Amino acid sequence: MKTILLACAASLLAAPVHAADQLLSGAVTSRSGQKLEGVTVSAKLEGSTITTSVYTDTAGNYFLPPLPAGRYRVWAQALGFERSTGAVELPAARRHDFTLQEIADAERRFRQLPGEMMVTALPEASADDARMKKIFMNNCTGCHSTSYALQFRFDDAGWSKIIDLMKVVPVNGVYPGPNAKPNQILERNQKQLAAYLARARGPGESSMKVVQRARPTGEAARAVWTLYDVPLNPDAGIGTLHSVNDGTDWAQGTTSKLGQLPHDGALGLDGTIYFTSNNPNRGVTIGKVDPATGSVKYLKAEATNGRAATAHGLVRDRAGNLWFDVNPGRRALGKLDTATDKISIYQTPPEMTPLGGAVTVDVDGKGMVWASTPSGAVRFDPVTEKFTEFKSRLPEKNARGSGATYGAAGDRDGNGWWSQMAMDTVYKADVASGKAIEIKMPDVKVERLFGEDRAFYETVSDLGFNVPLPWSQGPRRMGTDKNADLLWVCNSFGSSFAKINTKTLETTIVPLPDPTMQTYHITVDSKHNVWGNLWTSDRIVRFDPGANVWTTFDLPVRGTEIRHIALLERGDKLYVVVPVYRTSQMGVMTVRSEAELAALKAKAQ
Repeated sequence: MKTILLACAASLLAAPVHAADQLLSGAVTSRSGQKLEGVTVSAKLEGSTITTSVYTDTAGNYFLPPLPAGRYRVWAQALGFERSTGAVELPAARRHDFTLQEIADAERRFRQLPGEMMVTALPEASADDARMKKIFMNNCTGCHSTSYALQFRFDDAGWSKIIDLMKVVPVNGVYPGPNAKPNQILERNQKQLAAYLARARGPGESSMKVVQRARPTGEAARAVWTLYDVPLNPDAGIGTLHSVNDGTDWAQGTTSKLGQLPHDGALGLDGTIYFTSNNPNRGVTIGKVDPATGSVKYLKAEATNGRAATAHGLVRDRAGNLWFDVNPGRRALGKLDTATDKISIYQTPPEMTPLGGAVTVDVDGKGMVWASTPSGAVRFDPVTEKFTEFKSRLPEKNARGSGATYGAAGDRDGNGWWSQMAMDTVYKADVASGKAIEIKMPDVKVERLFGEDRAFYETVSDLGFNVPLPWSQGPRRMGTDKNADLLWVCNSFGSSFAKINTKTLETTIVPLPDPTMQTYHITVDSKHNVWGNLWTSDRIVRFDPGANVWTTFDLPVRGTEIRHIALLERGDKLYVVVPVYRTSQMGVMTVRSEAELAALKAKAQ
């Protein structure tokens, strides 16, 4: 019976989302007639919440996957060009060409940029500028991506007032009141940082130098994205069902995240899309999206305050069940039986630390569930329903600031892992000995910029998720290779991955392709490829450690701020699911093979 169910799931996922054979293709050129490669082309059925996006090939042609009949809004866009829009009736029209016009207005052109391109453009030629650039990257991205801040222009006084606010706002983005203590690092650097930002994004001539980057080519241009709109949280009082700025017009810039619901995401074995909701609301703990219709269903666990119990982390086990943290009043571990939609809640014993913080959940190679707590991590045995606790050597509250846990993972041998992000430390929960083994991350090399200030930074006592030292790696969320003895960690401030041998503890820092890239979460596929999301830009990355090759995949929308990434493998097909955080969407990416694309081209002729 189990074999039959898996076969049915594989058949569902292998087929197009819509059982249809209407094909839409065309070409994209500039006004001068130049064929444009790597242009994003999107189509959305009128009345639908599903958007399908592809990229043009070397000849400037695009080929959308089969779509159901109906009237579609279609658009094409690329950095530096105005979005070109149109309408197509399928199957009456099977071809639609676009002509792109360059953007004349410099501000509209700038607002199109993803976060890492904006940060790359910030000046760093002098030591003072390089120091402020590092402070901005580390300390001004706690509750928003870089593109959200840099899309605006303020003079020196304006930027200073923004820093006045942000130096007291914690990582959750909620103003704590007039008596909040200011962030010590921003307080020390406020005057110089405000002047630096005013020179870059002020009313006068900008000191920024934007460097253009190549559009997607090769494998990255064979990607297909399907985005599903998720309704906004009605409790936010926005008054619209979906975000007005949904990221599809890049020149509108990065949208506010007010009202967003999805946080972490996963695909069920049948292709259903699931997400957790971490923002207070009355109706949803877990959301599920029908991949064929885009309809959204909410599953609710009751909280003691009468609202829905919020959730954060999410992972799928081998049987297809989903595990997540849930807060009915005391943060606990939740399980969703995807066959029945039943939610079960498991509390740690009273003498044990409850789940808490930015909880990450994982299932190890032995089927045990690992979840982070403020003090470390816990392991849960789904058979005996027993918890085992492991604690960090340095307590959550210590003289340097917050030692709260961020990421957590389980390896193939059944051991657990977690990170103290602000303390630059990763721990191994050695199940055999019952001990926690500490691994200290090596410093980022910034001595030439901050060496003279070292004495001050050694006195900082409010380190946290968005208050790192200039040389912090910032180990965040992580993932293990379940087919190898490797743990991969996102170093959010070090712009790198940490590769840790789970047996020898040998640690290697693997720099990201661009020093302005900031990663958030990692997952590893069955071929040892490491997948990570870039939360301050609109891209995900894949690293092949055997070949030492990076591949970047662009998202079709702007201001995504992705905080989680998950995979589903079926045969030779890989499905990547990401919550598109700011625009309140769920995204699923697949990559067409050259043979698949050739067959589609032949059919479209």
